[in-house]
Amino acid sequence: MAENKKPLLGFVGKLPCGTTPGNSGKTHCPLCMGLFKAPRLLPCLHTVCTTCLEQLEPFSVVDLRGGDSDTSSEGSIFQELKPRTLQPQIGILCPVCDAQVDLPMGGVKALTIDHLAMNDVMLESLRGEGQGLVCDLCSDREVEKRCQTCKANLCHFCCQAHRRQKKTTYHTMVDLKDLKGYSQVGKPILCPAHPAEELRLFCELCDRPVCRDCVVGEHREHPCDFTSNVIHKHGDSVRELLKGTQPRVQALEAALAQIKGTHSALQERVEAVAAEVRTFSEGYIKAIKEHRDKLLKQLEDIRVQKENSLQLQKAQLEQLLADMRTGVEFTERLLTSGSDLEILVTKGVVVERLAKLNKVEYSAHPGVNEKITFSPKEKAGLCHGYEVFGAINTKEVDPAKCVLRGEDIHRAREKQTASFTLLCKDAAGESMGRGGDNIQVAVVPKDKKDSPVKTMIHDNKDGTYYVSYTPKEPGVYTVLVCVKEQHVQGSPFTVTVRKRHRPHPGVFHCCTFCSSGGQKSARCACGGTMPGGYLGCGHGHKGHPGRPHWSCCGKFTEKSECTWAGGQSAPRGLLRTVAL
Repeated sequence: MAENKKPLLGFVGKLPCGTTPGNSGKTHCPLCMGLFKAPRLLPCLHTVCTTCLEQLEPFSVVDLRGGDSDTSSEGSIFQELKPRTLQPQIGILCPVCDAQVDLPMGGVKALTIDHLAMNDVMLESLRGEGQGLVCDLCSDREVEKRCQTCKANLCHFCCQAHRRQKKTTYHTMVDLKDLKGYSQVGKPILCPAHPAEELRLFCELCDRPVCRDCVVGEHREHPCDFTSNVIHKHGDSVRELLKGTQPRVQALEAALAQIKGTHSALQERVEAVAAEVRTFSEGYIKAIKEHRDKLLKQLEDIRVQKENSLQLQKAQLEQLLADMRTGVEFTERLLTSGSDLEILVTKGVVVERLAKLNKVEYSAHPGVNEKITFSPKEKAGLCHGYEVFGAINTKEVDPAKCVLRGEDIHRAREKQTASFTLLCKDAAGESMGRGGDNIQVAVVPKDKKDSPVKTMIHDNKDGTYYVSYTPKEPGVYTVLVCVKEQHVQGSPFTVTVRKRHRPHPGVFHCCTFCSSGGQKSARCACGGTMPGGYLGCGHGHKGHPGRPHWSCCGKFTEKSECTWAGGQSAPRGLLRTVAL
């Protein structure tokens, strides 16, 4: 097991001229506003000082979500469906996004350390942008040099002592000012179980970094390798997850832009309707003024209702977008600035967070529309004895009130067009009087549910819709009619499709003698005959039914389906007359 020293994702070296890694958001705690001290990475990928987290008031919750604890932005419309199990938890709220953070058994100190933040704090301190660094050994004096071998910051006194010791005589010492151009000067990450050993290996079975003592102890039989050898595989998996998250950020931004556009259209429409109401009200004096005020109040209530709905959806999408951005920015910075070990240490939290964010469902379309109209000619009743006109309409179709009409709504013929009419009504049961509603119709064979029949929907622009379809085969079909993705009255219903209507190949006549012009060879399905060698029927002769009938099948109804089985050795009663 040889260690590959070539880094994959992070590197320690000089930054290009003018490049400044990090800013106050990456080095300062959002709670105390000071430089990070023992920063901890929360599941929502926000970083806070350990002491600041310990000062937050914990609370006890019963987790019904089946194990996952982070609910930073999963609101009412983003809730994920999970098996409900009772799991008592002690948690805190993230001071940045108010996400619920369920603390592990070890409390705040058991959360993941943000080594990227620690490195940024040290770099900022080296540049003189933060407080002076103190010696790692004595913790009293300011740092003057850094041991590149031990990766320790030393004051002048401890530096001299470091050089006098036999084991550290030949360690490389660098002046602190010479490190200001470096991108990483962080401390080695030590094993929590063996503080004297550095984490250099990775256990594939346990999916976490380990040290040499761990490999010969607890992880003896586990597959382990140097971090530099396994970073390729784990780094690529994080990259793939990030690649799937980035498009969702763009989609959320587009959804928010659409929300803003709808809000603007709603404002414009409200103002336009308000102007119409005011213009119409000027023709009246006392009674009309009161009626106008009532209309404006109603319009304001509609605006408030619709705006509240838009604002709620906007807030939920903004929170989800903020969470997505936090995850993407942190992961990008981790992959570009983090060392191999830092990526592996943080990988679990990042993967869990990005996977959770990718599962969140959201609606990219506004929950309400700007459809508000004013009808000045509509009667509004009496106001102080005066008949007033004018009403504000926000009519919306109610699927439960919509009805289906048609004579043959439950019957159809194969390869023949069948149709019915859908009448849309509002919640009060009144006809919509206009078109433009979202109508969905599906005609599905009962035994071939994967082969629906093509349907045509014609909007009559008066609240009714003409629906037609042509079944290809006989059988039982299920018809589903939905308005706004909800079934209307009587939907779904079944339609029995019979075989295609068979026209009569013969003639509808009084007798064979008359219809054939006296031909003796002409026959009729009624079975009648005449003397003198006539094979067909005649008035008053044997077998004649005494009324008009079809020569092909003998039926008495002119507009009927023929039952003659042509092309077979039919009996005399099924023979047809040749029409002249």
